[in-house]
Amino acid sequence: MNKQSAILVTGAAGFIGSCMVGYLNKKGYSNIIICDDFSREDKLNNYSNKKYHVLVEREELFEWLAKHDIRIDFVFHLGARTDTTEFDYSIHERLNVEYSKQIWKYCTEKNIPLVYASSAATYGGGEFGYSDSHEILDKLKPLNPYGVSKNEFDKWALRQAQDKQPPFWAGLKFFNVYGPNEYHKGRMASVIFHAFNQIQEKGKVRLFRSHRPDFKDGEQLRDFIYVNDVVAVCYWLMEKCSRGEAPASGLYNLGTGKARTFNDQVTAIFKALKKEVNIEYFDTPVDIRDKYQYFTEADMDKLRKAGYKEEFWSLEKGVEDYVKNFLVGHSYY
Repeated sequence: MNKQSAILVTGAAGFIGSCMVGYLNKKGYSNIIICDDFSREDKLNNYSNKKYHVLVEREELFEWLAKHDIRIDFVFHLGARTDTTEFDYSIHERLNVEYSKQIWKYCTEKNIPLVYASSAATYGGGEFGYSDSHEILDKLKPLNPYGVSKNEFDKWALRQAQDKQPPFWAGLKFFNVYGPNEYHKGRMASVIFHAFNQIQEKGKVRLFRSHRPDFKDGEQLRDFIYVNDVVAVCYWLMEKCSRGEAPASGLYNLGTGKARTFNDQVTAIFKALKKEVNIEYFDTPVDIRDKYQYFTEADMDKLRKAGYKEEFWSLEKGVEDYVKNFLVGHSYY
């Protein structure tokens, strides 16, 4: 990868996108086009300490690209409307489907490899398992408009791949990502973020009660993945492409492959803070109760077979790093 030609990162003011820019900086890349809606001041610290070539507003991106003769070697499309409690599908459709189609078409026209953010929310209640097989996409029943929008774009991408497509593309189905630079996310921030604040304020954590007889309170299972692993996989794919060793294009799960309980996660926070474990449970809000996933676990065979060998951060190590090196000092990646 030529460090003088540019890399485009959308969602660069957000959680994963800003960490991606930071990771690229650590690897020696600074000729980065960062794209997002930069109107929110609470996102400023996510990117103010980053090195980049130019900042482009989300709604001006394609006009800007048409006006500037700049060589882009790779696109990380990490921008999206990620609010799972936003039930107006038209918002998700515009930002997660239609905008992504424009990114895809640009990469196809310019012959640029593309990695974009899909989501484990596409799997819905897990009725068809958590395999990143392309064959099950039409069967999936996401539980909210956000998941629907991600699945709709995945299906569209696969249809396009039979005709016009970028030289390489990967839709990464992110599972439960946690880590620094999510201070702005409010209700949508990770359980770790909220639990840390609860511990600091009240010395205890409140978790959703189980509303299913087959799960005890706090024993709901998720595949939690540290953002360091997410950006490392994204970078690995870029490096593979630059060496002419790109794996097969398509959808790839991105979790650890090992589901853990919310009790495990919160216990790790208490341990990192050297505090006594104190958890209480409350009813899951009615507006999300019937759309709540009780189990997610990524089938990681496809990515492993594609050649990714690195070990993922354990939940305990990831939580400890996040808490001690970021949350305690309100630091940024």
